[in-house]
Amino acid sequence: MDNIKLLVGTAIVIIGLLSFTKTEKNNFDNNNSKEREVAYFASGCFWCVEAVFESVKGVEEAVSGYSGGKTKNPTYYKIGTGRTGHAETVAVYYDPKQVSFQTLVDVFFGSHNPTTVNGQHPDYGTQYRSIAFYQNETEKNIIVSTINKLNREKYNGKIATEVTEFKKFYKAEDYHQNYERLNPNNPYVRNVSVPRLNRFKRKFPHLLKESH
Repeated sequence: MDNIKLLVGTAIVIIGLLSFTKTEKNNFDNNNSKEREVAYFASGCFWCVEAVFESVKGVEEAVSGYSGGKTKNPTYYKIGTGRTGHAETVAVYYDPKQVSFQTLVDVFFGSHNPTTVNGQHPDYGTQYRSIAFYQNETEKNIIVSTINKLNREKYNGKIATEVTEFKKFYKAEDYHQNYERLNPNNPYVRNVSVPRLNRFKRKFPHLLKESH
């Protein structure tokens, strides 16, 4: 599936979707208000993860990127080697008055298989590993408490999610942004991203925005 994603990404650059996504995302970044907070999660292909979080009430935007590694200014092609240490990560901009960090953590664990090491089907490699990033002790405690609860009640101690202090987020190339929404006919989107999003919607209908 990596080869499919790379080929499709290159084609999109050629046909010029770059300018649209760049304007849309940059306008959001530049107008980010103090009321918004940001949470960071990695759980497989960021095309899928971005779509899931953007369907949640209180989430204003989700931005695809890279985090969790040591390489500066990583690119999609570099992290694909598995040597940068980064994972495909989504920055979730949200209104804490409408949705809590705990709820976002529940969305994270409820929208992927946290017991899979280094991947989510059909994507495997360290760049697709499961990571819940924390920016303070409160967030860390929420993540750890949720893991402990899920390990007891559902996963029998098998959760492989990394609990990692957030350091740096690198925004991904423009053609990755809003990928699922802008490319509904892409084979990967149709066969992986949309089914994953629909599974989440069926599981958490009470968390969805009205338009979803």
